[in-house]
Amino acid sequence: MGMKSYLIFKCLGLVLISSMLMNCQQNPVGDLSPEDSQVFITNQDRSAVFSTYRTFSLPDSVVVYQNNAQQTSRSLIESRFIDRISTSLTSRGYQRVDSTSNPDLGIAVIRANDSYIGATSIPYDPYYLNYWGGFGGGLGGFGYGYSPFFPNYYSFYEVQDRYWIIQMVDLKNRNNTNKQLNVIWTAQIRGNGIFDDASVDRIVDAVFSQSDYLQTNQ
Repeated sequence: MGMKSYLIFKCLGLVLISSMLMNCQQNPVGDLSPEDSQVFITNQDRSAVFSTYRTFSLPDSVVVYQNNAQQTSRSLIESRFIDRISTSLTSRGYQRVDSTSNPDLGIAVIRANDSYIGATSIPYDPYYLNYWGGFGGGLGGFGYGYSPFFPNYYSFYEVQDRYWIIQMVDLKNRNNTNKQLNVIWTAQIRGNGIFDDASVDRIVDAVFSQSDYLQTNQ
């Protein structure tokens, strides 16, 4: 192989590597479908024996939590979300009762909708400073031997964080001393498309499918 051929192959290799690096630097989640972006996080109190509970109370509205403010809501998608939770728990042997019937469990559904402002600094590029004569004048510089100081400029951005939370509290073993209710199971549902009506049944089922310990004695 001659030197010319070697250089051609070497250049092609560099182009190929550069192309691979550019592809790797692109957004790795840009091509994900809404289903692939969804994350289901569940956590349980290891000391809780879920089979000893029989009944649960589930309000017909959700709590909308937005930037430390709370209100209740009952839209069509929220009602469907609640109904699917009720169906899932009933299929596992639990019985839904009114809150006045001394239920064993309390279920809360929260729709978090937080937004906050962040800031990032964007400093001037250092090469720009020599124009003003920092080192002997420069092009069109003032020639005083000084370099001007520019403070960082800031770019502001807004972040929105929207997700579902499901909480299960123990009403059967209440702590009457400090008036606290223990949360014995939680679930978070995050990702794209989680507030679409067509996805409600699937995402609720996904949460309960990874919580097979939620069963009562038949």
